[in-house]
Amino acid sequence: MRDSKLPWPAIILEFLTFLLLYLDGAGLLMVALTGAFWTFSLLAVWWWCSDQAEPDAPREIEGNARQQQLEQGHMVRRALISALEGTGAPMMLVDRVRIIDANAAARSALGEHILGQDPRIALRHPDAIRLLDSADDETATASIRGLTRSGSLWQLTRRPVYPGLWVIEARDLTAEADISRAHTDFVANASHELRTPLSSVIGYVETISESVGKMDGAVMQRFLGTVLREARRMQALLNDLMSLSQLEAEKHDAPTSQIDLAPLAARVVGEFAPPPGNPARVEFVKPDEPFEVAGDVKQIEQVLRNLIDNALKYGDADQPVTVALTHAPRGMAEFLVTDRGAGISADHLPHLTRRFYRTDPGRSRAAGGTGLGLAIVKHVVERHRGKLDITSKVGVGTKVSVRLPLIPAKEQKVTSSS
Repeated sequence: MRDSKLPWPAIILEFLTFLLLYLDGAGLLMVALTGAFWTFSLLAVWWWCSDQAEPDAPREIEGNARQQQLEQGHMVRRALISALEGTGAPMMLVDRVRIIDANAAARSALGEHILGQDPRIALRHPDAIRLLDSADDETATASIRGLTRSGSLWQLTRRPVYPGLWVIEARDLTAEADISRAHTDFVANASHELRTPLSSVIGYVETISESVGKMDGAVMQRFLGTVLREARRMQALLNDLMSLSQLEAEKHDAPTSQIDLAPLAARVVGEFAPPPGNPARVEFVKPDEPFEVAGDVKQIEQVLRNLIDNALKYGDADQPVTVALTHAPRGMAEFLVTDRGAGISADHLPHLTRRFYRTDPGRSRAAGGTGLGLAIVKHVVERHRGKLDITSKVGVGTKVSVRLPLIPAKEQKVTSSS
């Protein structure tokens, strides 16, 4: 059934034309046959034209719908690109074959070259490819190691936002993974460090308790001396662990007390004075002027005490340890603790401030070290907004530099160092 009306104007015009021909003298039979033929032709043309017009309407509607869909898709893309650029997390807008846009955080993490690239090439990881190949309408997540550098850990989440478009959010979990690993290693190392002296104490106490009245007095005294030494070792370890815990809690709070470093250093060096008649093992180069800094007295004393103690333990017993307090560039005061000993290999220097790290575990434990001294020094220096530097040469000795920012003269107040 057709909705088009018959071409009545054309039919009427045709009828009038043949009527005029008849009136002009043409034969009735000729006029009738010619009129019938032209009427039939006119109706046939109308029929064919109306038959061809019907399918064009759906095609026109379909074309309009497709055009509207394309325009809507472009609007969605522009809106998403604008929204992504304002986010701090690395995010990318992708279709099936390319990265349409990436915000500044993503370009910084992965490089400017990712724009327009196939995401499989840009991400270059089997787990990322599986993420991209997941079902179009589902949210998928994958953890990827080594995406930006060796040891990095990223979590990628792909979310559908429009037919044929997805947003990939990248979350850097490297710091969290490092902290988790550091906590695990710390617990394991602390447990190991406590287990060894505790096992020794238990073993000797059990032996003494089983030999009451039977053990020689000298042997018992030796055993008790070992128990006391191991107990003190555990006590020192626990004290250092408590110091580290407190430093972790205070690391974001810069000290505000004004301290003169010169008398503080003299006081700490005095703690290492030898018995009368023995040569001094620690030499202090005392300055003639004050060195005022904002700091925590006890923590700075602990830093200097730990550095001198390490220098005495690992330096040459026949050579003195030198402590100097001098000016450093950029308005800094510098403690410089120098020993003349075996020195430290360059391979060990980057790791010295790690907790429980030892260049010679046997020698360190024999000397009573906990493996936490330099870790405490590093945390104290960081809290005081200072700088720690360790240099060493095998066969010559080691220098440890601690720099702390001086208080400008116009801001100094009259105060004591304690």
